[in-house]
This record gives sequence, structure tokens and C-alpha cells, in this order.
Amino acid sequence: MQHDSKFDEQQIVQRLKKPSEQRVAFSELVQHFSEPLYWHIRRMVLSHDDTNDILQNTFIKAWMNIEDFRGESRISTWLYRIAINETLTFISKARPTLPIDSPEAAIVEQLESDTYFCGDNAEAAFQAALQQLPPKQLLVFNMKYYQDMKYEDMSELLGTSVGALKASYHIAVKKIEDFLKDKD
Repeated sequence: MQHDSKFDEQQIVQRLKKPSEQRVAFSELVQHFSEPLYWHIRRMVLSHDDTNDILQNTFIKAWMNIEDFRGESRISTWLYRIAINETLTFISKARPTLPIDSPEAAIVEQLESDTYFCGDNAEAAFQAALQQLPPKQLLVFNMKYYQDMKYEDMSELLGTSVGALKASYHIAVKKIEDFLKDKD
């Protein structure tokens, strides 16, 4: 999760509670968290368009439920939880059934057809390996690998023990290594 010295979560939360400041404060929240949430989601779903849809749904859900935010966790944690739930829901509904003979070819084709993807064959193979992971393992891998998130922060965000998260990450790494070895 991104921390910015100019962005004061507690001050934003206070402003979100005031009807006269709520819209402007929420707009600042969206502006601050759009990019980190975008990349958090994008690493899970690959497609730019799907990522934008999920991000939009995340902020819509946050806006519609802003009155329910009680401040028991940081607002960033709350937003990430919404984004994670929206992403996992999307994946469970939309993950393509990949051809048995060449699942990575379907993923590579999907990546290459996305005008926002700019990677080489190694990156495409790595992304194909990631897409073989179950959604929650993929989530833990992305949070640790790309965001270098501490297991304690993941535990707070996902409501899972640190030990289970560490095990999930190491199993994911092993599966990725095995997938990539088989492709050599």
C-alpha cells in the first residue's frame, strides 16, 4: 500500500464524514489511490479494459458504502479489500477455460492482443505461469513480489495468518518455477 506524506488518511476520513466536504474528499481519495489500485488489479487480470472496469466498480462500491466505513482500519486497507473482492469476483466469473493442450498460448494471445501490454516472450511466459495459479495464490504472490508488501500487512488486508500467507507465496513460487522449467 502506498504511503504519501502529503496524503493524510485520517484527515480524509474526517472530511468524508462531513456532507459539505464528502465529494471533494472522495475525489482526492480516488486521485490518490487510482494508480496503485490499478496496478494491483492489473497484475491479477492482465487486461487494461477489465482492470479499468474493476477499478471503477471498486470506487463505485466505496462511494456507495462510504457511510459504513467506521475507521476500524485504514481507509487504504478498506479500499484494497474492496478491490481484492471485486477482482476475485471478476476472476471467478471471467477466467477463461484455457485449452488443455496449450493454456499458455491462450494467455499469450490475450496479452498480445492488449494494446497496453509491452513485454517480450519471457514476460509473456511469466504472465502465463502466473495465470496458472489459483486466484488467492496469485493475489498473495503479486502483493509480495510486485509490491514487496510485508506479510503482516497482507494478513491485516486478507484476514489470513502470516504463516498461511508465507506458505501460499512459497507454493506459488514453486509452481511458477516448475511451469517455466517445463517451457524450456
